[in-house]
Amino acid sequence: MIGEDPHFQLRLASDEQDLLASQRLRYEVFVAELGGDGPMVDHARRLERDSFDPHYDHLVLIDTRRDAAALEHVVGVYRLLPHDRAQALGRFYTEDEYDLTRLRATGRRLLELGRSCVHPDYRGGTAMYYLWNALSDYVLEREIEVLFGVASFHGTDIAALRQPLAYLHHNHLAPPALRVRARPEHFQPMDLLAPEAVDRRAALAQMPALIKAYLRLGGCVGEGAFIDHAFNTTDVCLLMDTAAMSERYRGYYTRRRESSTRGTAR
Repeated sequence: MIGEDPHFQLRLASDEQDLLASQRLRYEVFVAELGGDGPMVDHARRLERDSFDPHYDHLVLIDTRRDAAALEHVVGVYRLLPHDRAQALGRFYTEDEYDLTRLRATGRRLLELGRSCVHPDYRGGTAMYYLWNALSDYVLEREIEVLFGVASFHGTDIAALRQPLAYLHHNHLAPPALRVRARPEHFQPMDLLAPEAVDRRAALAQMPALIKAYLRLGGCVGEGAFIDHAFNTTDVCLLMDTAAMSERYRGYYTRRRESSTRGTAR
């Protein structure tokens, strides 16, 4: 049970059925809804997958009222890779798009977040809140110090995205020690407008909800955007230093730690 809703469960994907249902949800969001594609996308089975999936944890939100046999039970997902497993694997997924040399050089405990999505029927409700609750537990248990991952704007028309990209560059650029940089072959400058030409209201209106949520919690972005034509997106690298996060988020984490030590069910 989560909170007051007995129909939701949160767990790390525990079997092939959970993983396939996660990939089915990703297909419906990233491929069918947003027009993405990739070399391992299975259109016949409606699965969005890649070679990294077997190495990652998949945090899934389950609605027990939905048909698991039809792979419909996963309604929210986060894909997670902690630093120790990345060392064994040799790389992070994000390194396809961003040079993480500076981030790795910090020697801090890292967690890569990715493939975050929620079923359309569950958006605007508590689904993402539940996922973030579970994510906070995952972070606390592993003493993670820096969270990072790629977040996307839909489409690859840079002119149409100049307001939000410029806003991020001028107001939320990561400190030098964490300032990863988009790989040169796909590097897209984000300072497309001078600071005085940025319309904050217009920029935030175009900002995906997930990016705005990270910014409110003290997040920042790497240098440059990455144009992903296969996924029909313009990507930015979000980073969050848990030692420098906003006081609101620090209090949230503290409350989560206290409730977990009291044995509160989730």
